[in-house]
Amino acid sequence: MKEIIATTTFDVPGKKIAEVLGIVRGNTVRSRNIGRDIGAAFKNLVGGEVKTYTEMVNQSRDEAYNRMINEAIKLGANAVVGLRFASSTVMQNTSEILVYGTAVKFK
Repeated sequence: MKEIIATTTFDVPGKKIAEVLGIVRGNTVRSRNIGRDIGAAFKNLVGGEVKTYTEMVNQSRDEAYNRMINEAIKLGANAVVGLRFASSTVMQNTSEILVYGTAVKFK
């Protein structure tokens, strides 16, 4: 698999951008399930981290990130700069994780 630099900055030290290939993104939409909701309800009574939701969000973030990287590879990019994560509610009990940035080629 091709290695891609991914950074939240808009440049990479020691590298000069030769070409901007365009915006790349990856996203996923996930819904909660009854098992997680029951566990979360109990956790809500005593407080603390709801680990099942943390795991779900981490998996969603990784999936969206990998989709963005794959899109950059298809464009022939060396890096994705200006990387950002966003999340939103699509409908009740569902969330979207979006990752986006600018695919570039170095000289």
